[in-house]
Amino acid sequence: MGFVAFSCFLGILPVWAYGAAAPGEPLQEAAPADSLWQLELDRVVVSSQRTPVRFSELRRSVQVITRQEIELSGAQDVSALLSMVRGLDVRHRGSFGMQSDVIIRGGTFDQTLVLLNGINLTDPQTGHHNLNLPVDISSIERIEVLHGAGARIFGPNAFNGAINIITREPGSEHVQVSASAGQHGLGTAGFSAGFEAGSTRHHLSMGRKGSSGYTENTDFRDASLFYRGLAETAAGTAELQAGLNSRAFGANSFYTPVFPDQFEQTRTLFASARWQPSGPMRISPSIYWRRHNDRFELFRNEAPAWYSGHNYHQSDILGAALNWTHLSNLGATSAGLDYRYEHILSNVLGEPMAAPRAVPGEAGAFFTHSYARTGLSLMAEHSAVLGRFSFSGGGLLYYNTDLDRDFTFFPGIDAGFQLTETLRVYASLNRTLRLPTFTDLFYEGPTNLGNPGLQPERAVSAETGFHAGFGPLFWESAFFRRWGTNIIDWTRRPGEELWRSENLTEVTITGMEHSLLWYLPDWLTARGGTGTTAGIHRSLKLSYSFIDAGRRSGEFVSNYALDFLQHKLHVSLRHPITPYSGFALSLSWQQRSGNFILFEGGTFTETRPFEPFWLADLHLFARFNRITLFAEASNLFNTSYNDIANVPQPGRWMRTGFTLRL
Repeated sequence: MGFVAFSCFLGILPVWAYGAAAPGEPLQEAAPADSLWQLELDRVVVSSQRTPVRFSELRRSVQVITRQEIELSGAQDVSALLSMVRGLDVRHRGSFGMQSDVIIRGGTFDQTLVLLNGINLTDPQTGHHNLNLPVDISSIERIEVLHGAGARIFGPNAFNGAINIITREPGSEHVQVSASAGQHGLGTAGFSAGFEAGSTRHHLSMGRKGSSGYTENTDFRDASLFYRGLAETAAGTAELQAGLNSRAFGANSFYTPVFPDQFEQTRTLFASARWQPSGPMRISPSIYWRRHNDRFELFRNEAPAWYSGHNYHQSDILGAALNWTHLSNLGATSAGLDYRYEHILSNVLGEPMAAPRAVPGEAGAFFTHSYARTGLSLMAEHSAVLGRFSFSGGGLLYYNTDLDRDFTFFPGIDAGFQLTETLRVYASLNRTLRLPTFTDLFYEGPTNLGNPGLQPERAVSAETGFHAGFGPLFWESAFFRRWGTNIIDWTRRPGEELWRSENLTEVTITGMEHSLLWYLPDWLTARGGTGTTAGIHRSLKLSYSFIDAGRRSGEFVSNYALDFLQHKLHVSLRHPITPYSGFALSLSWQQRSGNFILFEGGTFTETRPFEPFWLADLHLFARFNRITLFAEASNLFNTSYNDIANVPQPGRWMRTGFTLRL
C-alpha cells in the first residue's frame, strides 16, 4: 500500500505543479549548449592546491558537488552525497549518515582527510567518526573531493585524498525551513537563516532527524547546530565558525555480528577562527579546536555477567596554522606552518593513567587511559602558468612525536598542458603518509588486539588524465597507481579468532576513473527549447571506476585493506517534467573485491565473496514560488545487499517533504 500511494503521489505532483504554479515564473534560461562545458570548467574555484585555482586550470583529479546537485540529489546527509562521486566507496553501517566510512581509490576509511571550510576535522580516534560533522545539508554550498595523495597540500593523513565541505557564504539574507517524513518513523526538520548587520555577515542553521529503524536495533536520533560569521574591516576579514552535533543510534552488528545489540552515542563540538588580511601581505593565521565524545555499548539492553562495562572516549584536537601567499609575474608562491595536538581520554585506548578521571555525565564511569601526540607541518608550494603549460610543485616537512625520525619530507609535483581549447591533459607524482589512529594502536576487545608498535603508512602516488569539452559533452578520465608500504590493516591468521592490527609489507593499488556529462539535446527530451526549466539542465551523467590491488605479505584474512570496491558504475539523469517540476534518477552498480565470513545461526559458517548489486534512487520535486515539495525513494527496487559484512542494509525507503524559503 505504501508503494502504491507513493506512486500515485509521483503521478499527481507534476500535474499539480503545472496548474498551481501558473502565476510564477520559471527560472532563468541557461547558456547555449555549446558553451556549457566551459561553464562547467570555470564556474567553481577549488582548493586542490594551497593557492586555489579555477576548475579549468586543475592539475589533479578533483570532483565538485555543486549546490544544484545537492538540491536535486534527494540526499539527506553528506555520506549520501558522496556516494554519487566517481571513485568513492561509501560504506554505510547506520542509515542517514549515522556512521559511514568514506574510501577514496581503494584505500581504507582512515586514509581520507575531512575538512570543513578548510579546517581539518579528521578524527584521531578512528576514521569511523570523520563524518560526525555539525553541518545540516542545507548549509552546504559545495563539496570538493581531491583524489590521490594530498600530504603536501593538507598535511599528513590525506593519504588517498581529501574531502573539503564548504558551507554557504554568510550574509545571504534568507530564512529557510524544511521538513520531511517517511517510512520507519522517519522525521526530519531543518532551519537556516542568513543576514547582515553593519559590516558583519552571518549564517545559522540547525537540523534534527530521527527514525524508529528499518529493522531491530537500527533506530537513531541526530541533531546539529552550525554558525559561520564574517566581519569585514579595512585591514581584512575575520571569520568565526562553530558547531555542535549529537547523535545516538542502535548499532546492529556494527563491529561484530556475535553481539548485534550494540549501541553508540557521540557528541562533536568544534570552533575555529581565521583572519584574512587585505593588501599585498597575505599572511593568514587560524586556530581551531574539536572535541569528540563517544560512548559505545556492546550490550544495549541485557549484558552477560562477564561484561565489564561500556567504552568511553573523549578526544581533543587543538590546532593553529599560519598561511602565506605571494602573487607575482612568476606565479603564486605559498607556504604554511601548521601545529596540531591530539589527545584522548579513555577507559580502553591509550596508556594507563596514574589516577582515573570521572567521565563527565556518566555516573560510576572513569577514564583510566590517555595518550597524546603533537605534529608540526611546514608546507610550501609554487604554481605558475606559462602559456598552455601550467605546473605546481612543493613539499611537506613533517615532525611528529610518534615518528622515529625528527623530520620527514614528502614532495610532490603536478603539471598540466592545454592541448586545444577544449582538451587538457595533466600528470602528478606525490609522496604521502598516514599516522595510525588511537584505535589502531590501543584497542583491545573480545575479538580485537591493537598494536602500539605500528609504523606510519607511506606511499608514492602517480596519476595522469585529461578533461575535455565538446559542445554539450564534458569528459574526464584519470589513471592512477599507488605504491604503499607499511599499510595498516586488521588481519586474522588461519585458525585464529583474533583480529590483529599490523603493518602489511606492501599494497599496490592500480585503477582508472571515467565520467561523461551530457547536456541532452532538444530532440531527446520531452520538452523543446534550449536551456533549463524547473531550475535544472536536462543532463545525463555516467561514471565508472575500476580498481585492482596486489600485496606482498603472508596468508591472512584482511578486514579493510584488501576489501575494496573493484567496479562502480553510476548513472544520473536529471530532467524537467513541467516548467516548475522535475526529477532526478540515480542508478548505481557495485562489485566489491574480497570475501567475508558469513555469520548465520549464531556462528561463523563460511567464507563468501561479496555479490554485485544495483541500487536506484528517485527524487521528484515541484516548485511553487517560495515552496518546493518533494517525494523520493532510496533503494527503489528493494535490493538486498551486503555493503559491510553481516551488517543489515535498509530496503526501499520512501519519504516526502517540503522546503520553504523566505
